Amino acid sequence: MTTLSENRRSTVSPSSAPVGSADDGLEIRIPVHRDGAAMWRIARDSGTLDLNTSYAYLLLARDFAATSRLAVQDGEAVGFVLGYRRPDAPDRLFVWQIAVDESQRGRRIAARLLDALVADLPQVRMLESTITEDNLASQRLFAAFAARHGAAHRIEPLFEQGDFPDPGHQAEQLHLIGDLRAAG
Repeated sequence: MTTLSENRRSTVSPSSAPVGSADDGLEIRIPVHRDGAAMWRIARDSGTLDLNTSYAYLLLARDFAATSRLAVQDGEAVGFVLGYRRPDAPDRLFVWQIAVDESQRGRRIAARLLDALVADLPQVRMLESTITEDNLASQRLFAAFAARHGAAHRIEPLFEQGDFPDPGHQAEQLHLIGDLRAAG
């Protein structure tokens, strides 16, 4: 399992203001399998994500398209969010990875991706993700998401550093945000 991380070169404001502008030409859509290649490149270039094989991104874009989104600007992929509904808790959406191309920083694309994804999944009441302690950008992203949606935000231990077979992998804290439909 990979961890969620945000491209450290992207900036996300912790503001609870509405997300983005609908007239800036950014399209957020459901990915198709061919988008997996662009998603892999964005993840690779982020420098912070646990990079999966390109094959994995192709499969994820195909098999988890309904719970993922791709941000496209002028015909080019500029960001993505990969998620899945937990099999044992289908009202929970686990966000696996989210990344934004360096050229798009400051446009709140990560926040817009999350908002669009959750808006399209009315059955989801809880958002989950794991974040390392040093990933302040992702922590701000999810805290701002909770604030925008009037939802509680809890953080609990999930995976300790020793759980990972690869040396140097940091512990992952579980971020739980919900109830997403109570305030709406």
